[in-house]
Amino acid sequence: MRKIVAIMLALVLGLSLLPGLLLAQNPETDGAAGASPPEAEPIQAATGEQATGLSLDAKGAILMDPQTGEVLWEKNAHQRYYPASMTKLMTMVIAMDMVANGQATLGEPVQVSERAESFGGSEVFLAVGESFPLEQMLIAIAVASANDASVAIAEHLAGSEEAFVAMMNAKAKELGLKNTHFANCHGLHDEQNYTSAYDMAVIARYALRYPKIREWTSIKRYTLRKDPLTILDTTNKMLYWYPGTDGFKTGFTDAAGLNLVSTVEREGLRFIAVVMGVETPRGNFTDSMKLYNWAYKQWAFRQLYAPGQVVAIVPVGKGRVQQVQVVATAKAGARVSRTRGQAEKVTARLDLPAILNAPVKDGQKVGQLKVYREGQEITTVDLVTNAAVARASLGQQISRVIRAVFTIRQ
Repeated sequence: MRKIVAIMLALVLGLSLLPGLLLAQNPETDGAAGASPPEAEPIQAATGEQATGLSLDAKGAILMDPQTGEVLWEKNAHQRYYPASMTKLMTMVIAMDMVANGQATLGEPVQVSERAESFGGSEVFLAVGESFPLEQMLIAIAVASANDASVAIAEHLAGSEEAFVAMMNAKAKELGLKNTHFANCHGLHDEQNYTSAYDMAVIARYALRYPKIREWTSIKRYTLRKDPLTILDTTNKMLYWYPGTDGFKTGFTDAAGLNLVSTVEREGLRFIAVVMGVETPRGNFTDSMKLYNWAYKQWAFRQLYAPGQVVAIVPVGKGRVQQVQVVATAKAGARVSRTRGQAEKVTARLDLPAILNAPVKDGQKVGQLKVYREGQEITTVDLVTNAAVARASLGQQISRVIRAVFTIRQ
């Protein structure tokens, strides 16, 4: 009887182990014993319609992270198309470069020539001899896409439109644009006035360094004159329809179709989108919103420090006070994926001197903060002092030495 029981127990044990033995012989079965887990596929940014399921009417389009310049989505991004009035974004860039370099001021008067007055299409009906400050002329471009104001600015800043356009093309070359050539400063159709979605995104990324451009291109309505009353309304309906939009420029001609170069920031995360050659009415806006909706589902912004936030305290040698706070000049953080199972690691590294010697100026650049995502450097933020520190008097310095000596003796 004992033998029979032992045999039965052996059979039961053998049957219970049989599935495991079979699994061990089949390495393709999920969780197979003795088989290594499959290596995770590298995660890459989806960059096309098939990869993302996005379907746009635009002939060419792009979504870019302006912090890194990374292309997050694209469709024929390097194909040449006519920019139409998106050309004016480069016009504004050249003007602001000249202001930044001290070659012009926003308050200087810009007088209207007979040639500038003659330009039709989108205009603010400038009259010969009329004069406006440069900033107001730039606002007329940003809000109403004024061709006449564009020519007036070009003539004023460079002496002629041709000379100004040469500056625009020089800038395109400086930015490394391979598929861009400007034939005018306004975007009225010319076979030799072309760009690509990628190149226009690079121009927009450069334009972000000038907050004034975003300030002007985010204006919805502007009073240019009171007599005769001239009220300008924005051509960029994204400002009304998509919260977080603060730039940049629409464009349309029969040859170009509907274009839009735009930028949006939400919860600290900014993107740039360009759509070109759209034929559907208002499709330049709907295509852009599709891109942004998709982007904000994919990514968020992880902020380490806000602009003006104290990052560190640095000792000050021979100063009236012995330390000074150091703050970030811009937000410090990085774009991170919402869809990854494990959160991406965002870290910062400070590059600061061990001590500053007085005198120290308020706002003095003293170092940098480098932001890393998964160990890869993403961006660099300048660090500045948030107060001035005067040099200590001789009496103060002697007093400190005496206190230090007695402290050591105790």
